[in-house]
Amino acid sequence: MGRLFGTDGVRGLANGDLTADLALGLSQAAARVLTQGRHADELRAQGKRPTAIVARDPRVSGQFLTAAVSAGLASSGIDVLDAGVIPTPAAAFLVGDIRADFGVMISASHNPAPDNGIKFFSFGGTKLPDAVEDRIEQAMTGEKLAPTGAGVGRIRRFADAEDRYLLHLLGTLDVSLAGLHVVIDCAHGAAAGISPQVFSDAGARVTVIGSDPDGLNINEGVGSTHPTATRSWRSSPCR
Repeated sequence: MGRLFGTDGVRGLANGDLTADLALGLSQAAARVLTQGRHADELRAQGKRPTAIVARDPRVSGQFLTAAVSAGLASSGIDVLDAGVIPTPAAAFLVGDIRADFGVMISASHNPAPDNGIKFFSFGGTKLPDAVEDRIEQAMTGEKLAPTGAGVGRIRRFADAEDRYLLHLLGTLDVSLAGLHVVIDCAHGAAAGISPQVFSDAGARVTVIGSDPDGLNINEGVGSTHPTATRSWRSSPCR
């Protein structure tokens, strides 16, 4: 069997290669490996449970994979903050912003809608080194964390996740975008709910395409693999 982790997490055909069972076991293994740092030890000394942020893109399979990942984490004594549908950089930012122990993003980026993936972020919101991913993979065959009673994790909605990220993005700008016309291709993906608002709030006139995700149309005729939809606006800037 080859290495489970690829260049950007664990990816495959959802409910084919990437099953609910695999997502459950992967999250249980990650819970053991990613809660061995100083921050997690400090929480335990205070009688608190570690926290993980879970987010996804709008693929329909993301719903059952989120449920499986959240179940695996909570059964391992991890409190889960479900951030819903947000872009991958937002998940990374939020891990650092609230000092969560780690994060999980369920997305296959520019891949077709039937695919999906699971990507982990370490404390601070950084990508995991290959060595840590290997430890998670090895831990899948080992003993799982299995607290009972009050020790099991809670799953809660991260209600202001999108707002926190929006304010962060606006805070990075030191100029107004007033007078600019910005064309945004959201690829029917996770950014459809936030990118147009960010640019609009920054003062730009915004034209949006690919902003109607239905869970099945992600990257369909739009996005990084279909740049012609955005490029067509260059010849008609006044539309």
